[in-house]
Amino acid sequence: MLNIASKKRIFLSSPHMSGNEQKYVNEAFESNWIAPLGPNVDAFEKEIAQYVGVNEAVAVSSGTAAIHLALSLLGVQKGDRVFCSTLTFIASANPIIYQGAEPVFIDSEPETWNMSPNALEKAFSDSVKEGKLPKAVIVVNLYGQSARMDEIIAICDYYDVPIIEDAAESLGSSYKGKASGTFGKFGVYSFNGNKIITTSGGGMLVSDDAEALKRARFLATQARDPAPHYQHSQIGFNYRLSNILAGIGRGQLEVLDERVEQRRTIFNKYLEELSGLPGVHFMPELKETRSNRWLTAFTLNHQEAGLTVHDLLKVFADENIEARPVWKPLHLQTVFQQTKYFKHSEKESVSDRLFHNGMCLPSGSNMTEEDQWRVIDCMRNAVISKEGDIRLM
Repeated sequence: MLNIASKKRIFLSSPHMSGNEQKYVNEAFESNWIAPLGPNVDAFEKEIAQYVGVNEAVAVSSGTAAIHLALSLLGVQKGDRVFCSTLTFIASANPIIYQGAEPVFIDSEPETWNMSPNALEKAFSDSVKEGKLPKAVIVVNLYGQSARMDEIIAICDYYDVPIIEDAAESLGSSYKGKASGTFGKFGVYSFNGNKIITTSGGGMLVSDDAEALKRARFLATQARDPAPHYQHSQIGFNYRLSNILAGIGRGQLEVLDERVEQRRTIFNKYLEELSGLPGVHFMPELKETRSNRWLTAFTLNHQEAGLTVHDLLKVFADENIEARPVWKPLHLQTVFQQTKYFKHSEKESVSDRLFHNGMCLPSGSNMTEEDQWRVIDCMRNAVISKEGDIRLM
């Protein structure tokens, strides 16, 4: 048997360079635009805005920074309340705390794994009774799948509460023909190293409200007043993206559609080869949506499969294959244990079930066919052997 150190590491989602990034980075060096801002930043913003179909975009240092700016632009402050999807990475909610506001977490629903309109309506009803509506709703599009935006928008419009669409994982996805991230007052993208395209680290805030994004640029550059000296009338942030990293982003954006197709092909291969295994159920794709399938996610019924997600993760680790559990819901995190949470139904917390039974397979667009077959064979062998053990008992 091969030692684990001798087996090629298969990563969950590693960066995939196009080869064109270096051209834009070289232009930054040759023109000496090394500091934050510059021609690549300006062009990257325009190209993203054009790609997703919005008026304006602001390049920033991370998706977290973009959410923080969006909350600032909406006037969220100490004592305010913000609703947020619970099944997500903590970066979706941390900016709420930065503003001194109170997060309220909303459960998922089965068809998208994203924010449940049922739970959202319950949360609003409760807030009406308390006489304290939220200042914003942060909706997350998990693993590339859009939430039920029609239903969520209808609820938020009824209560006149703006939406921040956290599309950090769903650049290149669409909902009823419209780009993910363009449904709320503000949309947010991430270019972290493991995303479908990357700038190493970075993010983008998008909106049709050009005046709001003009203010976002002001806040993101330390809120420096237009004066011949350094003058500041309010507190700002050091959140702008560097010209070098924006150059990487421009080269990556050129191949985004190709990366989406590659990830969807990988998902479909897993679906074809593994969906017949007992207890394996892949993340659905809502009708009239198109997921970028950033990560291939599935649930594992341990009673049918004969092993748990924890067991399967250990099998993959022993084979030097990186896989991950689904995000731990924020309402289960120690730091948020006193926070309000609204379930999809009285009988079930969908996000809890997805966390306990959910898992993500390696999905990088630079995976070779051999890599994918290694993952498939590893999972098949693990589940089938366990199924055999159950039958023998």
